[in-house]
Amino acid sequence: MLWVKSLHIVFVASWFAGLFYLPRIFVNLAMVPPESLAEHERLILMARKLLRFTTMLAVPALVFGLWLWLGYGIGRGPGNGWMHAKLVVVVLAIGYHHACGRILAKFIAQRNTRSHVWWRWFNEVPVLLLLAAVVLVVVKPF
Repeated sequence: MLWVKSLHIVFVASWFAGLFYLPRIFVNLAMVPPESLAEHERLILMARKLLRFTTMLAVPALVFGLWLWLGYGIGRGPGNGWMHAKLVVVVLAIGYHHACGRILAKFIAQRNTRSHVWWRWFNEVPVLLLLAAVVLVVVKPF
């Protein structure tokens, strides 16, 4: 079980590293002047590759998490309300990941309507999600 838990932690940390950086690329894309096509294309390429890589990291993170929950029974049974809350956080993280893919498609089509300041705030969401997940798993408040 400790191997599965270790791999889960490594893949979650790696997945979230991608979720931290991808919106930062959106900030930079929002700041690119319309005439800077080469800069726009370079950032789009970076974002595409990062999204693909981040998705490949998310899959084993979720698989190992499910293995811990369903296979080893971590968080199952009475007195494990924290796991229900953590599962909500996981669903929100998956939704955020999916939203990043849709947002990237808008940047590719050059249909971004938001400022770089808005994207800076959007970039903080995964920090809050990771904080919530760690507190729920470590502290187990309910």
